[in-house]
Amino acid sequence: MILAGTGGSAVWNWGLVLAAAALTGCGTIVRGAHEDVPVQVDPPDAKVTTTLGDDCVGPCVIKAPRNRSFTVTATAPGYKTQVVPVGIKATGAGAAGMAGNLIIGGVVGIGVDAVTGAINDHYPNPVVIKLEPEMVEGGAPAKTGTPSIVPKKPLVETSAESPAT
Repeated sequence: MILAGTGGSAVWNWGLVLAAAALTGCGTIVRGAHEDVPVQVDPPDAKVTTTLGDDCVGPCVIKAPRNRSFTVTATAPGYKTQVVPVGIKATGAGAAGMAGNLIIGGVVGIGVDAVTGAINDHYPNPVVIKLEPEMVEGGAPAKTGTPSIVPKKPLVETSAESPAT
């Protein structure tokens, strides 16, 4: 125990101990244990689900733990389902936080950052998904959504001029 003195010095020593403990896990403090991963999807009303348990419709942002890979699945009626794996990798920003542990956080900080994944970023980030229409017999895209309104031609064409005889 650090009590080298009386009065103010003991308070000072305890303050140093608490500051050192608070600064462990530099990357976790600076970058956080989670990362926002935007999901851009076309068509915009597609349902998006992840293996992390998230679900949303259309473009959305997934708050993903930095230490976990996951998959994103997009579905929409009349379109082929698409699955995109999202991985993790150590990055320069995460390495800088880890370097801070060498100076301030020590072994405890390195361990905290390794467990929380603070040195990692997700990729791809953002996740971009463009669903392909399902094809029906003959190679035409399946009809989806609201049918188009096609103007009808008149049954009898009228003309101001009479045909030449």
